[in-house]
Amino acid sequence: MADAGVRAAGTSRLEMVDALRGYALMGLFLVHMAEYFELYWASPKPTLTTEIVFGLFMGKTFSLLALCFGFSFFIMMESGRRRGQPFAGRFAWRLTLLFLIGTIHGIVYRGDIIVVLALMGFLLIPFDNVRSPRLLLAVAALCMAQPYLWFWAFAAHAGAPWAQHSILPEDDPAMQVYLTGGMLDVVKANLWDGQVNKWAFFVNTGRCLQVLGLFLVGLVLGRSGFFADPARFGRGRALALAAGVAALIALYFLRAATDGQPLPWVQAIDAILRGWQALAAMAVSVLLFVWAWQVGLSNILRLLVPAGRMTLTLYVAQSLLFVPFFYGFGLGEYATIGQGRSVALGIAAFAVMVAFAALWFRYFHYGPLEWLWRCGTRTTFKIPFRRRGQLSPAFT
Repeated sequence: MADAGVRAAGTSRLEMVDALRGYALMGLFLVHMAEYFELYWASPKPTLTTEIVFGLFMGKTFSLLALCFGFSFFIMMESGRRRGQPFAGRFAWRLTLLFLIGTIHGIVYRGDIIVVLALMGFLLIPFDNVRSPRLLLAVAALCMAQPYLWFWAFAAHAGAPWAQHSILPEDDPAMQVYLTGGMLDVVKANLWDGQVNKWAFFVNTGRCLQVLGLFLVGLVLGRSGFFADPARFGRGRALALAAGVAALIALYFLRAATDGQPLPWVQAIDAILRGWQALAAMAVSVLLFVWAWQVGLSNILRLLVPAGRMTLTLYVAQSLLFVPFFYGFGLGEYATIGQGRSVALGIAAFAVMVAFAALWFRYFHYGPLEWLWRCGTRTTFKIPFRRRGQLSPAFT
């Protein structure tokens, strides 16, 4: 089962997965623009723009990045096996470097997800030795079932004192700093208060367990050849798409009874349902993306491939550009731009990023941060960076 995907993928990247990663980056960026890189939550006022952007992308594209991370893990581990060079130790070092990149990025923008992916990635390494796809999917299902939140819900319903508060952070001392503080104040807030708030959100809403489950699903999809040979899975994808749509409909009505309820045990159940809703929407989007790729829209979707190949660079660049644009220490545009114009600006900015990435890869093999990350992983700067001749880029 593992060999099917490896043979088809060879040592090159799969364009479809790169395009999916580019789509995920776009969705995540538009969410950030709609929420002014988190400042929207200082005084949230839902609009049609938030309904559309959050409904399409919030929680979904983050999940898709986690899925792609698990697939990339499969590619690297299997490539190491083919070369007779076990990659587990080097992958752990690679994650350490990614954690450092995310930590530095988190000083600028506390909403950084790189650190989360890096730390949870360490838990993925032992699962490389589990060859049974059923066992991997069973563990993934357990993670996505959110046992911790169910325990919280039952404890809150039973009156346990420790569970009688909202699962979401009730205080965010960093927010006022983001709105009115100077750059050094923001950096200081991000070193502690911002990170505490972020991790409270990821742990208490079950996002961490969800990430591990998605890593495992990505690993199984890689081993099965789901992206390398999608034609083999036509009937299964159709059934999965029907199930995903049915789940979305059911979850919509279930959440109508839990959304916005003040009782802690109902909030915990709502968090579970919200997570499942995001997973179902993500699954539907992936299945539709694969279908669109197969029926002739690949030429359009391939426009996202360059962005997908330099996701790390573009993700960090987005924060470096737009945190000063929105925050009080910079232009303070969060107070005046409006969500419609902010999202429109985000669409235009992402189009520029896609064009920049396409131009960049005419001359270089890797994005800047991707190259540095690869050099750090291999502990050498002798990794080809600038193109000479018609060399094709290697998988990073």
